[in-house]
Amino acid sequence: MSEKTEADSEDEDTEEGPWSVESRIAPPPLSCPKCDGLLPSALGELSCVLCGARMKIDHEVTRRDWEDEKLGCPKCNKLLVVGIGERPANVRCGSCLCDFEVKANVPKSEIQCPGCERRLRLRTRPGTRNVTCPACDTGFEMTG
Repeated sequence: MSEKTEADSEDEDTEEGPWSVESRIAPPPLSCPKCDGLLPSALGELSCVLCGARMKIDHEVTRRDWEDEKLGCPKCNKLLVVGIGERPANVRCGSCLCDFEVKANVPKSEIQCPGCERRLRLRTRPGTRNVTCPACDTGFEMTG
């Protein structure tokens, strides 16, 4: 039989990490100049998943928006200005000294199932893929 002390429970609270928050700002969707396919949602040096073409993508408006982005600390909910123009970024809360990662935004597409007309939200990806509706098991192709 072990009794928990107040100090033990405080130690457990600090070990809840690793903390992370998803950014609300995504780079604009861009097409590959070679094959016209969708490029990965990121900035910097990218490779097209479909044709392998390499290019450097930079978008100053997105970087400025990332620097000015305000997010809540995942531990104490205090509102923080990220101040870093890249994603992912490591940030420390000034109030509770919690370290957390601001992850890149994952764009999602909303489509309608042709079988039951249910709205489905899926992560946007380059190329075409086969999708099965979880409600009616209708299979169909999705691009993007």
